[in-house]
Amino acid sequence: MEAVLKNVASTTELLAVAALSGEVQRWDKQTLSRAVQWARYCEHLFSRFHNNPAIRMLMEKQLQLTNQSLRAAFAGYIEVSFSDLSRCQHLLLVGLLKNPELPISIIKLLFDTASPVNTQQSECQDVTGFCSHIIQCKSACKVLSPLTDLSAVGADAEVQAAMLMERLDALLSQGSEACRTEHILDSVLRGFEGAAGHFCLVIAAALLTKQNSATQSTSQDFLLDWLQKEQSVLQHMCSALPATLIIDLTKEHLKFRHAYCDLLKKWASDMEYSISEGEWVQPRRNRTVSFNRLTQHFLGLFETCPSLRDDVEKELNALKMSDGDFDVEGLSVWGDLLSAVNK
Repeated sequence: MEAVLKNVASTTELLAVAALSGEVQRWDKQTLSRAVQWARYCEHLFSRFHNNPAIRMLMEKQLQLTNQSLRAAFAGYIEVSFSDLSRCQHLLLVGLLKNPELPISIIKLLFDTASPVNTQQSECQDVTGFCSHIIQCKSACKVLSPLTDLSAVGADAEVQAAMLMERLDALLSQGSEACRTEHILDSVLRGFEGAAGHFCLVIAAALLTKQNSATQSTSQDFLLDWLQKEQSVLQHMCSALPATLIIDLTKEHLKFRHAYCDLLKKWASDMEYSISEGEWVQPRRNRTVSFNRLTQHFLGLFETCPSLRDDVEKELNALKMSDGDFDVEGLSVWGDLLSAVNK
């Protein structure tokens, strides 16, 4: 374990050097290749140990010590956390590109797309491919942006969804551990921090991508399982997406339909009757939907899946009975919900 902690410390120092030191002027192709390998090594460590509390604690302590010494050595140093280990290659690349001392030879290497790359022979293929891929997708988003009105989610979201599905397909076809694949999704979620609405559009577009292979079907299934674990994302999707998109998702995926229905019932169970407002409301700290909006959600679900209506209404009736089976408005959210959907 001592060797592992030493390697974590060394890689953290490497990230600092790449971003803040003039030493990068001496970097060549081989140096860059080794740096990428160490970054990938730390990503592997995160994937392997992030669910092991004892080892995670040791690594976090090591990072604290290393961060402390690096803060003293580099002005403007940004600490590396344990979760950052999962995206070391990204941190390395961003640090290098922001370093004004980076030699032109390395810049040309990172952005060289003129000649095809031989996967077997090129030491820096991963980094070169990453830069090229970013440029291509940014360009595609720019070109496709005028077509946004022609797409239910927007052309940029469709391009990003295609990238996400491509990554998931690759990981799952290689038999990657579920925790590693889940972490890719977690990283994408963090990348959209402050733009949760757009992230929901990307996820919706990925789930509505036409399945051309068994691998793609597996990727969508994996994405649905992840959504069920990430209730906050699912909740935001169902409250923020246009009704037409939610309907398309419930038609396309049985798992989404059931998760959506369960979420609607959870929203209802959280509601309290406000005498001052004269309606059912969610707690002020977590007001996601109004009672009227919740009713519309249920009606949309019933319209999309008529066979589901009988089962849901039976369940709502049972819940109403458990509340006392009153038909007086404001006594049971389930009774008032049944009345509203049957008007």
